[in-house]
Amino acid sequence: MTEDQILNLLSSNILYLLLAVLVVIVILRAVKIVPQSEQYVVERFGRLHAVLKPGINMIVPFLDKAAHRISILERQLPNASQDAITKDNVLVQVETSVFYRITQPEKTVYRIRDVDAAIATTVAGIVRAEIGKMDLDEVQSNRNELISTIKMLVEDAVDNWGIEVTRAEILDVNLDQATRDAMLQQLNAERARRAQVTEAEGQKRAVELNADAELYAAEQSAKARRVQADAEAYATSVVAAAIAENGLEAAQYQVALKQVEALNAMGNSPSSSTIVVPANALEAFGNAFNMLKGKA
Repeated sequence: MTEDQILNLLSSNILYLLLAVLVVIVILRAVKIVPQSEQYVVERFGRLHAVLKPGINMIVPFLDKAAHRISILERQLPNASQDAITKDNVLVQVETSVFYRITQPEKTVYRIRDVDAAIATTVAGIVRAEIGKMDLDEVQSNRNELISTIKMLVEDAVDNWGIEVTRAEILDVNLDQATRDAMLQQLNAERARRAQVTEAEGQKRAVELNADAELYAAEQSAKARRVQADAEAYATSVVAAAIAENGLEAAQYQVALKQVEALNAMGNSPSSSTIVVPANALEAFGNAFNMLKGKA
């Protein structure tokens, strides 16, 4: 093999090697593997051309360039604190936190320079405006409603930037010391008032219960007297019926029975050891015993 042939062979091999290297370079520049958490913004001749989604993508080498690699993960802004004045002229310091993610990288890249600063400024302005529409008590009691309103307004404001606000939180609402002291005095006064109201209601309830108890006792006493009266009336009606049926002897028999019961009760009394009975009473008791024997 001559020297010229060797040179020609070497030239051919170098050419093939250069072509192979060029093909590898073209393939590497044409194939773009985008991670799951990112999107690539591709420019052609300095202008927006395409947005590459996660996975394997193809571009035109040397014409297209992946100019921006944008993370689509959810992000949290640093906690921010801003002053605001409520509707009732109370100065409060509101601490907020916002979470967001980029959904349209082409808008974020070409419409806003500093995303975090822009969102923080927007949130601060909206928080001041919304708190200015509410009294301090409303800010404290309607915090969830206030958070929802702020989130909705921030979403509308950043929509043109290709950003989605996922969460907006009001972490704390701080007051100056003078306002805190005034609120503490008001709270103590309210507690004292509630204690007095509770005590008065307890006394009122006790009076009502006592009145109900007295009324119940009176009703029960009236019922007892009514039952006793009904019993006496029934007994009287029985005696009257017996008299009507048996004549005077039935009445005398009832009187004699009551006399014997009274004498027996007096004799069984532990406090009486001696019973003094008039002579006419003895005669009446004798007649009663005779009548009882006759009935027996």
